Amino acid sequence: MLEKFDRYPLTFGPSPIEKLGRLSRHLGGGVEIFAKREDCNSGLAFGGNKLRKLEYILPDAIAANADTLVTIGGVQSNHTRQVAAVAAKLGMKCRLVQESWVPFPDAVYDRVGNILLSRVMGAEIELVDEGFDIGIRESWRRALEDIESKGGRPYAIPAGASVHKLGGLGYVGFAEEVRAQEQELGFRFDYIVVCTVTGSTHAGMLVGFAKDGRADKVIGIDASGTYDQTRAQVMEIARNTADLVGLGSDITDEDLVLIADYAYPAYGVPSEETNEAIRLAARTEGMITDPVYEGKSMQGLIDLVRKGYFPAGAKVLYAHLGGVPAINGYSYVYRNG
Repeated sequence: MLEKFDRYPLTFGPSPIEKLGRLSRHLGGGVEIFAKREDCNSGLAFGGNKLRKLEYILPDAIAANADTLVTIGGVQSNHTRQVAAVAAKLGMKCRLVQESWVPFPDAVYDRVGNILLSRVMGAEIELVDEGFDIGIRESWRRALEDIESKGGRPYAIPAGASVHKLGGLGYVGFAEEVRAQEQELGFRFDYIVVCTVTGSTHAGMLVGFAKDGRADKVIGIDASGTYDQTRAQVMEIARNTADLVGLGSDITDEDLVLIADYAYPAYGVPSEETNEAIRLAARTEGMITDPVYEGKSMQGLIDLVRKGYFPAGAKVLYAHLGGVPAINGYSYVYRNG
């Protein structure tokens, strides 16, 4: 479905799939859990899911003769870190607007983790005291205008690379990649579990897996805490992406499975259940997840298995989207493990 689109390679190739045998057995052994390790997909600043999206966005930025990539996220945004890495790789400037999306009081929250890496890579960072929202932000618009006023050529990348015209393509490619790996494995996954916030990762998967009738088997775990807005944004991106790739069928409301039960107490703030999920994945598999995104989707996966959401014998693929550097911003929570 992606043959007609230009792609700038940023990843090592297909991200690996591994069986999480000890976690599966700990949860009773009735469901086989696997992880697709998007956190290991590149050598660019610890990788992650946004690089897969940026592979299809960068050719447009290059064609536009841009000299500065401009994007936005929270203080511990994985997305801004990955944009900073890509800018460094291409020799572009990078302007990051980082808003106060997370009400978290750790004293070094804005000095470690993702934002530290972005600073090391030379990104210009603007800290803005504004709360969380997945929509288009005025602070981001002002940054674009500021660069233009100084003679720069900015290229606009929205939060999460999501509401960009090409933002859903990378995870259409994810689905195609999974299908090829399933051929090698000799079986097909019954469910795919993914964290959902700004929406294009989930939306791209919806389109990609709709090709073989599995759109409603993509189980989104909302970590935004803005469920209605997130659901609407996923649907909009999915429908636009389906048109763009020529899917040939509609994405319906029934295709979108998004579970709101694990986003509490707020975006970016882990509950004790999130923390326990992080510890369990780490202590059974040595697999680290973060408190903002993957910890909450891991919490959701664990809880759904325990509740019997997945039928006995199901093979479940957990999409590990990366983001581990953010855990450093929460170091006091995990000071004793």
